[in-house]
Amino acid sequence: MNTTGIALLLGTGFVVCPAIARAQADADAAYSITGNVAVVSDYLYRGLTNTWGGPAVQGGGDLTMKNGFAAGIWASNTSDKIYAGASVEVDLYASFGTQLNDDWSWRVGVYSYLYPDGNLDAAGLPSRSFNTTEANAALTWKWLTLKYSSALSDYFAIDTESGYRSDSRGTGYVQLDATLPLNPQWSLALHVGHLDVRTKLATPLANGADDPDYTDFGALLKYQFATQWSASFVATYANNNSFYGDTASFTNPTDTRNIGGTRGAVLLQGTF
Repeated sequence: MNTTGIALLLGTGFVVCPAIARAQADADAAYSITGNVAVVSDYLYRGLTNTWGGPAVQGGGDLTMKNGFAAGIWASNTSDKIYAGASVEVDLYASFGTQLNDDWSWRVGVYSYLYPDGNLDAAGLPSRSFNTTEANAALTWKWLTLKYSSALSDYFAIDTESGYRSDSRGTGYVQLDATLPLNPQWSLALHVGHLDVRTKLATPLANGADDPDYTDFGALLKYQFATQWSASFVATYANNNSFYGDTASFTNPTDTRNIGGTRGAVLLQGTF
């Protein structure tokens, strides 16, 4: 069991939030501003829990420009069992993209995950912030989107001083997402992704595992029961149980949890 290395990777996985469906800018307006709030039973990010299996309150706002620029802010509570010293995640992001034709579009952007007061020194380890910035690029055909994200910084505090062979800049996550409208009220979103961490543990776990790479799958069934309100059920699966199946808390090394595997959550979300 690794009390320093495993929990550092909880910033990777299938994401329930930010907002699952963002409002599109009015075709005749120079820009639009939208907001979102949500309550979720488990904050799942790329197949792994970010709240140690507990609930989260989330919300944010987005600016969408007619010229293709977009930016936003989003926040959620997290768990200090996963991000030592931190209880809140604040995300800042910006992107630019255009519609190529009726079927194809593209977008490139930058996304930063910030954890106020989050630092490995809160767990008695060398000082390292969990803050992480990724660059990303996406290509969309109708209802299908292929996206790649690459870490511009160390990836959620993963480096030599946190028990790995080298730093983790360049860690990549590739994902394929499909959104399928079923009828005016119901829609289905499907996801598959793969994380490629650019380093491994310097000292393997007791079971011999040292590679944090994994693949995750997700499905989200959404019911739009009012103009601005929806309810969703999310099911996810992340493999590599030998690495993630016995993750130790930063606050109590004897408190362990399988933070991947098969997980589910329910989500109530409002947009305005």
